[in-house]
Amino acid sequence: MRDAFAAFVGRTAAPYQAAVLRIGTGLAWGGFLLREWPHRRVLYGDLSPWSAELNARLIAESHAFTVLGWSEGRLWFELVYHLAIAAAVLLVLGWRTRAVGVLFAVTVVSLQNRNVFVGDGGDNVIHLMAIYLVLTRCGRVWSLDARRRARRPARPPGGELRALMDALTTMLHNCGMLVIAGQVVLVYATAGWYKVQGSRWQDGTALHYPLHLDYFTPWPALSGLLGASLLVTFLLSYGTVVLQVGFPFALANRRLKNVLLALMVAEHAVIAVVLGLPFFSLAMIAADAVFLPTGVLLAAERRIRRLAGHPGAVPSVG
Repeated sequence: MRDAFAAFVGRTAAPYQAAVLRIGTGLAWGGFLLREWPHRRVLYGDLSPWSAELNARLIAESHAFTVLGWSEGRLWFELVYHLAIAAAVLLVLGWRTRAVGVLFAVTVVSLQNRNVFVGDGGDNVIHLMAIYLVLTRCGRVWSLDARRRARRPARPPGGELRALMDALTTMLHNCGMLVIAGQVVLVYATAGWYKVQGSRWQDGTALHYPLHLDYFTPWPALSGLLGASLLVTFLLSYGTVVLQVGFPFALANRRLKNVLLALMVAEHAVIAVVLGLPFFSLAMIAADAVFLPTGVLLAAERRIRRLAGHPGAVPSVG
């Protein structure tokens, strides 16, 4: 217990997984905002069918937070929207991640709570992860912050107050990563068990209909090919349910967990292409990254360094 407590307060757990979560979440939200930039006023601004007055009534009942309620002017909306884009870019780059993470969380919550009727499951995940990332040291690696720290001369050890603050920050990070992991498990467990209780995933209609709707068929030929096969529909429907229900139990076995994790990442990649939901899939893959083995991430970093022509050892993180 003494050794476990010392590690909990003295070692930053899963820094590479936190970095992947930071980058993926920032890319998903920033990409969505850029894609919807021509329609931003209809979604969240003064041209939205869900007017500011209607949203104010909902906010009064739900007590949700949004800075867009402070002013109904277009200038304020444009400022918040473009600040959200800037915060997403800076979060991906890892510049002043502690302060930028707070700004990112505020803008995500503010825009999503301005119009709660245009979101999907991916937006819900981004909403939660934006809040949780504030608690973490997600800029320890793969960030401009890490690059700046590596170039800065080593500082002499501080006093007891600094040691206490470092321990508290480390504890907060580790608790945040634990909450993120629990949230991902909860998402898959509830989704899987809800599918088990319904008939649409049992008879295949939950997958059949989206493959035949124009809204979810960016590649009609590919969707038609998949939707026309009863065997493919059966395997994808029951395979999805098995993956989601079984994932929480697979955490007890590292090899089985890694296999199911790879299958879920592949499934989200297929959803991004076949159903045309890239930002939903990216948000889910980023959340799944909390369970990726550190060795896999370090191997990916070494490969990227070689491809970029910058070979070198991967720095260790305490």
